[in-house]
Amino acid sequence: MMGYFGSRAAPMGAAPAEVIIATFFNFHPKLVSDRVPKVWEIATPEALLEARLRGADRMLRRVLGGALDSPEMKEAADLARRAAEACSPEGRPLYAGHAALAWPEEPHLALWHSISLLREFRGDGHIAAMTVEGLDGCESLITHAAAGDVPAAALKMSRQWPDDEWNAAVDRLRSRGWVTDESTFTDLGRERRQAIEDTTDRLALAAWGALSEDECSRLRALVRPYSKAIVESGELALS
Repeated sequence: MMGYFGSRAAPMGAAPAEVIIATFFNFHPKLVSDRVPKVWEIATPEALLEARLRGADRMLRRVLGGALDSPEMKEAADLARRAAEACSPEGRPLYAGHAALAWPEEPHLALWHSISLLREFRGDGHIAAMTVEGLDGCESLITHAAAGDVPAAALKMSRQWPDDEWNAAVDRLRSRGWVTDESTFTDLGRERRQAIEDTTDRLALAAWGALSEDECSRLRALVRPYSKAIVESGELALS
């Protein structure tokens, strides 16, 4: 977990715990403050960024092999970079930090960097949408679980929310009419969660507006075999 915070926060420099709590949003504050700024005593942001890029390179070489030198990889990298560079940094701190990094020269790493930028751009917008809706970090996890994407127990454990704080957040959402006694969505909760997702999608459109509809479809077709191979390899499996 220390490496997780370090590698993703590193583009913002040796950020204090308070900045990481704000930008990562749904992790329990103590989970962050117990590790930051200690992480910066173990490794500098520069060292973490170098290690992250080196790790991505090695993993992609193992999993994708000869595809790294293919024309399709170069085409995918070029399309994804156009989308990533169409985004603007205003109000997008994690995207902005990543956008300040130098572009890797090799196509597979340029594609990896582009996807990191697109992920952070969308993620920043998602946090903004949840904040406007009046959700805090713990409440956002409960609505995520209620949507059926990830079990509540997994979210609570990985973000280390104590039972009393988690239950208090459930009570707050119940009082707003969003969830039932079983922490499942009411009609209102389902409607508001969908509104958050719709807003997130709308806020992410800047990237995809830089490509034509055919180019968006082409990019998806190009990267789908890569993502499938990575998932099936188990290289990114989390313990």
